[in-house]
Amino acid sequence: MRRTPTCVLTDADPPRVTGGHAVDRHVQIGSLTKALTGTVLARMAKAGVLGLDDPVERWLPAPPGTGITLLHLARHTSGLPRLPPGLGRRDPYAAFGQAELLRLVRTLDTVTVRPPGEEEYSNLGYAVLGAALAAAGGAGYEELLQGHVLRPLDVTEVTARPAPGQRLAAPGLLPGTRRRPWTMDGAILPAGGLWATPRAVAALVVGLLVERRLGEPAVGWQSAGPLYWHNGATRDASVFAGAMADGRWVVVHRLNGRPDDTDRAGIELLRRG
Repeated sequence: MRRTPTCVLTDADPPRVTGGHAVDRHVQIGSLTKALTGTVLARMAKAGVLGLDDPVERWLPAPPGTGITLLHLARHTSGLPRLPPGLGRRDPYAAFGQAELLRLVRTLDTVTVRPPGEEEYSNLGYAVLGAALAAAGGAGYEELLQGHVLRPLDVTEVTARPAPGQRLAAPGLLPGTRRRPWTMDGAILPAGGLWATPRAVAALVVGLLVERRLGEPAVGWQSAGPLYWHNGATRDASVFAGAMADGRWVVVHRLNGRPDDTDRAGIELLRRG
């Protein structure tokens, strides 16, 4: 049985780390990346670089008249499927680069599974959104993230490609071994490819959701009453990050184990107060 290293950070307690996890090692944060991508979108819109209702074909070589806007992409209402077609199984996103994304964008009207405006959770939609942001901003996704989110919040421990000695992967079946993480630094990066230390995730939660230093929480964050939150999961890592309106916040990151259990642990910590 594999161990489930766990790191828990809250507003009230010192960090709790078990099983060899760490607050200062980079771990995959999966779809929590989407909340940061949505914040980049909001910041660029506020700066007048683009409009939330810009059609995707304004920035990318998509067919005219798809009806898909940047806001649709951010809200998971673009009608695009959850995943790009033709992914492999062992390391599904490894071959999904910018060239593959642009080829897909050129036939975007044939890829949708629902009309724009209807909800369909889509990693592909966020990959397209990231490419549109890069085209509008004249810079790569990581540069835009740095300029619009990370530097204004003075957060440094977030990256697409941590050095091997700085990253923490899930334990393997044999003692002393580690599982090989998915490759997610290509076109899928804006949807779920970032790595961050748990303490950096905590700093983002405080800056974006508690102190609201960049304004109200951007599209991309999920909300339920007084709670703003997002989760994320890759093959072997899962995270839950959220904050209540009264300022309480939590970050739970686990290696191995069920993502649903990670979510439940975070929600239970917030419920306890």
